[in-house]
Amino acid sequence: MRIVITGATGFIGRSLCRDLCGDYDLVALSRDARKASGIVGQYARVVEWDGRTTGPWAGEVSGAEAVVNLAGENVAAGRWSPARKADILQSRTHAARAILDAIEMAKDKPKTFIQASAIGFYGSRADETLDETSAAGTGFLAEICRRVEMIAERAERLGVRWVIVRTGVVLGAGGGALPKLMRPFRFHLGGHVGTGRQWFSWISLEDQVRAIRFLIENPGARGVFNLTAPEPVTMKAFCRALGEVMGRSSWTAVPGFVLRLALGQMADEVLLAGQKVVPERLGQMGFEFKHRDVGSALTEIIRGEKHGSA
Repeated sequence: MRIVITGATGFIGRSLCRDLCGDYDLVALSRDARKASGIVGQYARVVEWDGRTTGPWAGEVSGAEAVVNLAGENVAAGRWSPARKADILQSRTHAARAILDAIEMAKDKPKTFIQASAIGFYGSRADETLDETSAAGTGFLAEICRRVEMIAERAERLGVRWVIVRTGVVLGAGGGALPKLMRPFRFHLGGHVGTGRQWFSWISLEDQVRAIRFLIENPGARGVFNLTAPEPVTMKAFCRALGEVMGRSSWTAVPGFVLRLALGQMADEVLLAGQKVVPERLGQMGFEFKHRDVGSALTEIIRGEKHGSA
């Protein structure tokens, strides 16, 4: 059984390939096949694509067990200039359209299409508890998610089971947000950003991969799923837990205006905004999280990181 993955060289994609490779024939679509072969070549057969148009790669979609689209520029890589915002948006919409075009062309449709989205869909919502039925919010991230999800819904018209995963902050060693969040704590400068009262909806990398696999392998899963741990925390509580696990104090606070001066709109939507998101539909379908509590999740992740570097 073949699974086609875009974004396979990213933080989530690499772990997903490692998890699936023993049970599936994996195909990783990459804009730089040579580089991708060095990263995931031991897990997947790498095929080049441009992330925008159909081409010879489109044949890999035909008859696939699933197509998982994780492609997209990192939204937190730096200040959002107009050009950067255009790159972030187009990297996602072009990739999604290209995949759907390939599915439409395929005589033997894939069984499942999974499209990555994010909890940025909900915008900044203060203390409101958000599940999959909650309406879209406002802002740049919400607009990106809304547009990508509209494209992904085309799969239903093509007769393909479709799943949209709205992912929170993914915590794991070796990539993603956690190493950046840990850095000031290593120098005894750890603390929250902004007021610290904004909600921080997270998921461990292990549960993120387990959830995607669950959705691939569960034919009853269809539509939107929040991929966040069942117990969101405030930013202040998260930083306190991180400090405790690292043996450091969480005592500083970076004011919002400082972040806005440095990062502009990106600070408001990525660091200072908050969403209290719950994975209602995953729970209804019987998915069991390994990491529900952020303290125990951080303990396992960070101890594992230390053990691996010893």
